[in-house]
Amino acid sequence: MRKVEGDVLIQNVTVIGAGSWGTALATVLADNGHQVTLWVRDTKLAEEINSKHVNEKYLPGETLSTNIVATTNIQEAVVGKRIVLLVVPSHAMRQICRQVAPHLEPDVLLIHATKGFELESLKRMSEVIAEEVPKEIASRLAVLSGPSHAEEVVKRQPTTVVMASESEESMLRSQDLLMNTNFRVYTNPDLIGAEIAGALKNIIALGAGMSDGLGYGDNAKAALLTRGLAEISRLGIKLGAKPLTFSGLAGVGDLIATCTSKHSRNWRAGYMLGQGKKLDDVLAQMGMVVEGVRTTNAAFSLSQREQVEMPITSVLYGMLFEGKEARQGVEELMGRGKTFEMAYLNPDAE
Repeated sequence: MRKVEGDVLIQNVTVIGAGSWGTALATVLADNGHQVTLWVRDTKLAEEINSKHVNEKYLPGETLSTNIVATTNIQEAVVGKRIVLLVVPSHAMRQICRQVAPHLEPDVLLIHATKGFELESLKRMSEVIAEEVPKEIASRLAVLSGPSHAEEVVKRQPTTVVMASESEESMLRSQDLLMNTNFRVYTNPDLIGAEIAGALKNIIALGAGMSDGLGYGDNAKAALLTRGLAEISRLGIKLGAKPLTFSGLAGVGDLIATCTSKHSRNWRAGYMLGQGKKLDDVLAQMGMVVEGVRTTNAAFSLSQREQVEMPITSVLYGMLFEGKEARQGVEELMGRGKTFEMAYLNPDAE
């Protein structure tokens, strides 16, 4: 068993969502000795997890712990549990919270690990959750973010993440719950920053994939990541995030991992788009949620609402939703007017 030093109280924990990330987090919890209930939509997948201890659809070739038990009954998954992790796509978060809320224990610790915005309302996941669960539970909410490809986590490769919450107790409990010698958990009270950084980096990952698909080199990739971080920070600061969060694991860390790895769905989608494939065809071929597409839409709307300049996001929005050619978008970015490099430190600066 892989555990950090010290006594760790064994818990009965529920993970809502059996995609690659939900299953990987269930594995971390099981490695720490916890009994994990994994809520699954699909009956066949639940049977596969329980009988064969595998999740071939999302993590092929990996054997899961017998401490992980799948169920399709959301009430059964949640009732009596003091710790519940929400690991579902952003577009499903509100619906899932409505199903979960009636069954939550009053003292439950709720953790979410979803990186995205609700497109219709432009709200962060914690804001969506707060509207659907009791106020006291929402006030203790913790958010998991940082560079953490599920494919590496499930192989017990070294991974560091950040747990953010406005409740110090929630941060520390969540840290103790998940941390072991393969999975290091830092804490950060900037919940807003952790959510925004984790969501917006997926936009830049799409752009990084496009850059590679177009055949551009390291100079272009470095420029994209650096200037992408600038506009992510600019919007985040305007929305109430702390600037330093964007230089940490939820910001730079996640940006590097997502923009440079073929594990990244957003990078892969961007790569295919850069090669000239249509968005609908790319999404159909991927067969999994590509959060960066919806997040680009949401971030573009947020940038207009908040009057924050986000040139890379604007160009990517044009490519994804308005038929703009990729090379035309690059020309627009390179032909922009002169500006000051550190303008992102002032959200109102151009």
